[in-house]
Order: sequence, then C-alpha cells, then structure tokens
Amino acid sequence: MKAKIISFPGRPYPLGVSKTGGRINFSLFCRGTDEVSLLIFAANGKRQLRVFHLTPKENRTGELWHIELSGLPPDCGYAYRIAGGDQRLQPTPGLILDPRTPRVIGGEHWGKPAKNWLGGLPNDDGFDWQDDRPPRRPLSETIIYELQVRGFTRHPSAQVKHPGTFAGIIEKIPYLKGLGITAVELLPIAEFNENEIKNLDPETGRTLKNLWGYSPIAYFAPKASLASLPGQQIKEFKALVRALHQAGIEVILDVVFNHTAEGNSRGPILSFKALGNEVYYLVDAERLDYRNFSGCGNTVNCNHPIVRDFILDCLRYWALEMHVDGFRFDLASIMTRGGAGEVLNQPPLVEQIAEDPGLAGVKLIAEPWDASGLYQVGHFSSHPRWAEWNGRFRDDCRAFLAGHQGKTTLMATRMAGSSDLYQHHNRRPANSINFLTSHDGFTLGDLVSYNHKHNLRNGENNRDGDNNNLSWNSGKEGATRSSKVLTLRKRRVRSLATALLLAQGTPMLLAGDEFGRSQGGNNNAYCQDNLTGWIDWRLTEKNRDLLRFFTLLIALRKRYQVFQRQDFFPPPGEKQPPEIIWQGRHRQQEDWSAGNKLLCFTLVGQPKNEPDFFIILSGDLHNLTVELPEATNHQPWRRIIDTSLSSPHDIVLESQAERLASSTLEIKGLAAVVLLAGEARKG
Repeated sequence: MKAKIISFPGRPYPLGVSKTGGRINFSLFCRGTDEVSLLIFAANGKRQLRVFHLTPKENRTGELWHIELSGLPPDCGYAYRIAGGDQRLQPTPGLILDPRTPRVIGGEHWGKPAKNWLGGLPNDDGFDWQDDRPPRRPLSETIIYELQVRGFTRHPSAQVKHPGTFAGIIEKIPYLKGLGITAVELLPIAEFNENEIKNLDPETGRTLKNLWGYSPIAYFAPKASLASLPGQQIKEFKALVRALHQAGIEVILDVVFNHTAEGNSRGPILSFKALGNEVYYLVDAERLDYRNFSGCGNTVNCNHPIVRDFILDCLRYWALEMHVDGFRFDLASIMTRGGAGEVLNQPPLVEQIAEDPGLAGVKLIAEPWDASGLYQVGHFSSHPRWAEWNGRFRDDCRAFLAGHQGKTTLMATRMAGSSDLYQHHNRRPANSINFLTSHDGFTLGDLVSYNHKHNLRNGENNRDGDNNNLSWNSGKEGATRSSKVLTLRKRRVRSLATALLLAQGTPMLLAGDEFGRSQGGNNNAYCQDNLTGWIDWRLTEKNRDLLRFFTLLIALRKRYQVFQRQDFFPPPGEKQPPEIIWQGRHRQQEDWSAGNKLLCFTLVGQPKNEPDFFIILSGDLHNLTVELPEATNHQPWRRIIDTSLSSPHDIVLESQAERLASSTLEIKGLAAVVLLAGEARKG
C-alpha cells in the first residue's frame, strides 16, 4: 500500500529540504529544465513509494522547483529526475541527488557500493548540545592536529569500541587532551564514494579505496559510513563536536570546494552536471569538457553568484548548525579564479567568506595553491582573517634541517613568523600555519628515512605523489638496523619538531608523527585503506620516548607567550632592548653567509616576567662549538632541550634543567638545543 503523502505547492526558499511543523519543503535550483519529478523511497532506498511530477505553474518560481509534503515516513529517501537541461551530457542523467541534502542514504557501510545515492531528511531533532560553547581560541594559541577519521582509529591497536568512526575519535579524546593539541583538523567528512577508485594494489590484487575523501558528493552531509550506527551520522558528528569542545579542543573541517566527484566528461552524473553544468563548473571554450585546475577532472566555478551562495550556505550550515570552529580550504587558490579560469585581483567569494557575519568567529585557513601552478603563499588574500598553509615554512625548514646550503637566512625568517609573507595588510605571525608534514606527503618519520617516494601499491606505477620532497634518508633508504642511522633519524625528528613548535606562527602536526608513524615511504596514501593508511597505536608504547618529547615540547610552547607572539619582531633599532637577537657561532656576531648552516637566536622574555630562551638549530652534519651570549636578564643558561641526547635527557622540565658552567657549547650535527635563563613559569 502506498504511503499517505499529501502534496502542496511549496516555497522556493530555503533551498534543499526544510521542516515546518509536520511538513517537509523541497526546493531545487535547476537551470534549463523542462520537467522535474521528486521521487520518494523507503528508508533503505530499495523501494520507490511515490513520484511527484512538479508543474511549472504550481511548483516553479524562476529557476527554483519546489514542493511541500506531509505524511512522509521520517527515514524516507528522496531524489529527483529531470528532463531537458544540457543535452550534451552523456549518459542521460538518472536519479539526481539534492546537492544540499543534509543526509545521504546508500553509503552506510564502508566499502559496500551504493546502488543509488539518495537524499535523506534531517533526523537529529532534539539533539542535546548541553549548552555547547565553541572554545574560540585565538590562532596564536592554537596547535592543530590533522587526522583522517577512519584511519585514526581503524587499526586494531586503537582498541576502541567503534573503530574508524566519529565515535572512535571520542574514545581517543583523553589521548588528544594529554598530548596538548588545541584543535583537530579533520580530512573531508562530507559524503564521498570510497569505491570510486578502480586501481588495483599490485601486491594483493585488491581494488583500492578512497580513504581521504577528497571527492565530495554531498557537501552538507556527514559521511554515512563514518557513523557507528546506520543513518545516525548527523547525531554522531554533533556528539563528536560536543565532546571535543568539552575537552577544550576545536574542530576544523577540511572542505573541498575546488572540484566534485563528478569528474570530467567521462565521470558520473550525480547532481551538479544535470542541475547547471555551466553554472557549477568551468568549461572549456568549446564547452565539450571541463577545465581542470584541480587535477581531479573538473573545477568548480566558485565565483559564479549561484555557486558563491551555495558555498556560503554550506559553511554557515557547518558553523551554525554543526558548531564547527573553522575550515581549511583544499586547493583554495581555485576560489580566486573567474569563469574563464583567470586569476581575479579581488575574488568576491574569498572576500564574502571573510566578511560574512555568520562566520565571524570561525577560523579560515587556505591551502594557497592549486594543481595548475598557481602558488599564492603569502598573498592568497589581503584580508587579515585568512590564514594560510605556509608551504615555504615546510620547504625551507626541511631543506635547512637536511643540510642544504644557503638556507640559514630563510630558516631565520620562518622561525620569526615569515614576515616576508604575512606582515603586509595588517596580518600577523598567526596567519602562517606552520607545518612540516600533512596528509599529502611523507610522515615525519618517513621524511628522515626515505630519499624517494615508494608509491607502487597505489597502482599507478609510482607516477603519483610529489617528487620534490626535500627529504633525506639519513644514510640508508627505508628500514635499517644500523644504530648510527637510527640515532641520526631520532635526532632529526626531534630537531624538526623543535623548529615547528617553537617557531612564531600557528603549528600543525600530522596525526601519528608524535610517535613515529610510517607509511613505508608512500607519500600519497590517499587510497591506502589498510595498515599503510591507518595509524598503528602500538607505536605509542614502542616510541614512547618520542611521544614524551612531543608532549613536553607542546606544553613548553603553551607555557610561554614568547612562542605565541601577537606581532612580528620590530626591526633593529626601533626598540631597546631588541626582542630577538641573532648570532652565528660567535656571540654578538651574526653570520648570514652561504656556507653557514647554523642558526642561533635569543628570544627575549616577553612579557618581562618570562625567561630568555637561546635556541640553536643546526643544519650542519658536523659537530660545531657555539659561544653562548649573555642573557638579557643576566641569569645563567640552563639546558632544557638537546635533541642529540637520549631520552629522558633530550627534553626536561625547566625545574630539572642543567645549569651550564661553560661559556661555550658543542652542538652535534643536525641537532637542536634550547637554553633557558630566568624564572621558569609553572603549568
């Protein structure tokens, strides 16, 4: 028997699905369409319950098609069929997914192909936020931890009740809080199709999966298979946000507005192609295929007015309805392109996002490049709200701490907050998101263990992934039993971590780097839904000395404002005494020569009740002797970090720090040393 569903003409706004009392309003933008039908399905999506043929007279306002229904089953699915539209689309569009649906039906079980992608009604009525308040921590006090939801707890060693899910992360909150990070940055959680990849693992013969999720299908919908219970993805994501907020941890979402899962002309037709192909995408001059600035087959037409509205509505939904604290925009430079792919001087979308009143409190982080060579690090936007992934920090630090020549001046600039990139337009050090590793590339452990990528298991003959990694294997490629090589690798990892966490700016860590996670040299593990792509939690015990180092280093950064400056260091001569003092191997002598591979500087305690810090970073393979300067507070130097020492001497609490009797100090090759002079701060 058919469901007793009653229809009404409906309203054009808001777009998508919305509830009013016992009725559900459906509204869909569709350009150039002759006919639109709304199909209602049973909860499991297998049985069609009703079809409603929308008429232009009653159900269309301009280019918006709408209908209101009462009596719908609460867990029903829905989709559209259209007639007309872009006749060049091949094949002919089938079921069309509402791009604004808050829930997707059909992908509840990871790895099980969905017969159809259907929209679902919101089913989170009555969720108790328990007076949730976003932490709203300033960027200068933020430490970001990037993770992928499934890979974070899917490994059996995670020992959680709900591995690979939002709920699994909740079980790891005590660990995150103990580590000391202040924000998690989640790789894409908007609905995607993990089964879209056709490549085979050449070792196992198995079809690979899209683990990372950079291929969005439905931007407003949390991925169904990341929930522990089928159909509960909205509630479970909200529960995760609430739990993280209760622990004082913010949630930043990685969002992908540069391309969609529909790909090029040979890709599937899911929604946007059928609803407004030349509205949503950049097409070539002959309109036969898609411009591909994303490297993924198509490019979203971000600065089209309709697309701008879509993106802003999506961001508001996640910020206001789902309580997230910020967004990291994948390949954000695409948002600066116009309808012909040209780079705009003042891209309206970028400005609108920064000025939108509903987004006023959230963090905005751009990945300021795209896949076609547009590189905008330092000048993605002049608006001070936009922070950026600082690719120059990553590259300059990697090069310096791998022994490359001529990098000392650049390394100093990065440690001081990258004023060359961010001081203009009233921006500050915190606008620089400092990172050494991310999901895309080597892990920190692999960075010091491999000269070359080892991506054969991705099924692309090792062609994928970046070839310019600025890595060094420390003397032996990959796994080794050489104690000399392993000792150097440990030292280099700690030195890199010291540079990252004590530099001015906002640091970001890759999950698992703090306990030596490896991907076996794979620098593009997007399709490795297996032990390569999952985090092995046994390493927290095996490499507990490294985890201890990271935990104490994070705590050190958080204790002292001198590592969290609000402003750039003033130029020499503008203030007395100076707030940063540079030197080479000899006190009171700077050395910016091309052959120098040693960076030494004093951070003068700010405010005045903080101690001075003397930081030494060596990019030289050889041991060097450094003359210690006199602290500005005339207190003796005490050593709190020396990455050449074994644990627990590699990092100690200030109260346990060794007082140095000599006026010189030997620095081991590629080591980092931090000295403190003055009264230590508790906490």
